[in-house]
Amino acid sequence: MNTFLWGRRVHLSPAARKILNGAVTVASVFLCLLMLPVRLPGMELLNISPNWLLIWVVAWSIKRSPWEGCSAGVILGLLQDGMTSPNPSHVLGLAAVGFLTGRIQKQKYLQEDFISVALIVFGMVVVSETFMALQFALMGDSSLEEIWLQYQRIALVSAIISSLWAPVLYFPLNQWWQKMQVLHK
Repeated sequence: MNTFLWGRRVHLSPAARKILNGAVTVASVFLCLLMLPVRLPGMELLNISPNWLLIWVVAWSIKRSPWEGCSAGVILGLLQDGMTSPNPSHVLGLAAVGFLTGRIQKQKYLQEDFISVALIVFGMVVVSETFMALQFALMGDSSLEEIWLQYQRIALVSAIISSLWAPVLYFPLNQWWQKMQVLHK
């Protein structure tokens, strides 16, 4: 089957397309991992930057089953825990985000546009940050009042900044995955 790659028509076998799709998917995950610690002007608000891995999980899960989304959340949560402290873990929040995003009946309620994707990411950041706050509360290192105040600030700012940057990651990945799905058929 012919496909366009770098502006040229290229013949790729089904196996080569699967490998290329997997390579692009893995590369996008590692790009998100590399972007986590980056602090560029205009990309942060009150010293909080976008949650790139959460945006990736939402982009992945939007057109997949809840279990595929949950699996992606677990894997990316483990990768994020490997880059940061495992206490509290990012796994629970990202798994919940993947599962819930996969459960949304997008065809019925949402259209595929900037606003819908931003709204989904906004809500899922709040879900993820809630899991983090609950884990901090269970650890007992801080008072509930202190956790609640930090949770409000972090959840709101992270939700705003992540939802604003979500289309930058979502639309190229979604276009790629749609093209690969069409070529697969």
